[in-house]
Amino acid sequence: MIELLKLLENDARLSHEQIALMLGKEVGDIKKMIEEYEKEGVILGYHTEIDWDKTNREYVSAMIELKITPQRDKGFDHIAEKIYNYPEVESLYLMSGGFDLAVFIKGKTMREVAFFVAEKLSTIEDVISTSTHFMLRKYKDNNIIYGAVPVDERGIDF
Repeated sequence: MIELLKLLENDARLSHEQIALMLGKEVGDIKKMIEEYEKEGVILGYHTEIDWDKTNREYVSAMIELKITPQRDKGFDHIAEKIYNYPEVESLYLMSGGFDLAVFIKGKTMREVAFFVAEKLSTIEDVISTSTHFMLRKYKDNNIIYGAVPVDERGIDF
């Protein structure tokens, strides 16, 4: 049920009871659907969005473009598997356009990110080139606007 998945994607803190009420279903049915989605791998996990810029945690985020030569009979998947198994890699996408893979990572410093690119990514066989872009500010991510003034249900800012 797409409506259930949309609700959970928007707010994973919703209780089974709240979801049942919103969808006009029985609580037991909602529990069962969620369990089945988790078992089937439709629901992959739950997470909390943190605005790390409002903490004292120091980090840098980067997107690395990779141009690669896909391997015969394995395509891009074999190289992608090598890359997504690095713990530094937060996200990895196959892209259309001027490069093949987009790798998103976080590091403590720009030097740490540069070391990862130089020592790990660029040394993978079939990687033709890399281009690193450091993210300077996050405005919106996962439909969450960062730095927005909070408002109450009437639209009045706090």
